[in-house]
Amino acid sequence: MASRGASETSKLRQNMEEQLDRLMQQLQDLEECREELEEEEYEETKKETLEQLSEFNESLKKLMSGNMTLVDELGGMQLAIQAAISQAFKTPEVIRLFAKKQPGQLRTRLAEMDRDVMVGKLPRDVYTQQKVEILTALRKLGEKLTTEDEAFLAANASATLSHFEKVTASLGSEDKIMALASSGVGKTPT
Repeated sequence: MASRGASETSKLRQNMEEQLDRLMQQLQDLEECREELEEEEYEETKKETLEQLSEFNESLKKLMSGNMTLVDELGGMQLAIQAAISQAFKTPEVIRLFAKKQPGQLRTRLAEMDRDVMVGKLPRDVYTQQKVEILTALRKLGEKLTTEDEAFLAANASATLSHFEKVTASLGSEDKIMALASSGVGKTPT
């Protein structure tokens, strides 16, 4: 009986990860196609995707409150969704790697960005935004940052990202996390 429960938990977790991947890919595709869409169509599609993320988050809350074996596996996904909703993170790829707890891939992405900005392939403002997101995600995953990275983060972190860090510092404070996530819905990035 115990093995069946473990199997079902694993299957549920896999389904939830796939749904999160689909929604993150949808956000990424939307950003990549932004130039091809009219502003109204872009905003409407983004709003619908954020609503789907919000509904997905509610499902996670229900699962987490009713099934304690899923709390650890789903906690990371919930934080990623809240980051997307609050728009603390603007890069779907970073959100996805954060949700899957993949610090190695985040560091690889950071190295690729360092190279791309040096050769002029990546604009400095995009580099700064994404580097801040990656460093914040690495910190939240318990990774040690260099003094240089800490200084970069302190100099460039946005108010939204700093607020996200403060609120999520205590996972036991679910009401605060949900308030942050709710506050970002429908706002345009600053």
